[in-house]
Amino acid sequence: MGREYPPRGRRARQPPAWRALRGRPAAVIRSPVSGLIHGTAVAFETGRGLAGVLITGRPGAGKSELALELIAMGAWLVSDDQTGVQARDGSVILSAPPRLRGLVEMRGVGLLRAETVEAAPLVVLVDLDSPETVRLPEPHWHFLEGCRVPVLRKCESRAFAAAIRQYVRFGIVQEIEDRPQ
Repeated sequence: MGREYPPRGRRARQPPAWRALRGRPAAVIRSPVSGLIHGTAVAFETGRGLAGVLITGRPGAGKSELALELIAMGAWLVSDDQTGVQARDGSVILSAPPRLRGLVEMRGVGLLRAETVEAAPLVVLVDLDSPETVRLPEPHWHFLEGCRVPVLRKCESRAFAAAIRQYVRFGIVQEIEDRPQ
């Protein structure tokens, strides 16, 4: 079950989609953004404009898989694997390095094309390396490019992607208000 290699002296023919990833590693691709992060980003259209979700985690944590679930729920791909981050007007703007734009990798399937947006403001960071163990957690925050960003930790639920979508659209209820019965 290991990786298969072509016979010595012969290069395996690469499908056209893989050619975009040949050459320099993604970490050194020149990009118009101020920094690159190992993460995947998607964006949802809301009544207030685009809202970006940055998914971070170690290799193999499921960033692209979660992104594909969110894309199936109506999100657009911003970037897979390497995401540009830039502080602008008090928020973080997410973008893709040009060579990776429009491509998302699914392990066991390959590179897939996806509908994309060029850039989106970040509204939540999803951390797949830190599992959430509390039923109703306190808010978590992370500073990125000098901006405070809300963080959702990995939740072991089949509805996690749907919860992220709801969070982006409507936010989190901090306290239940007294309502007339």
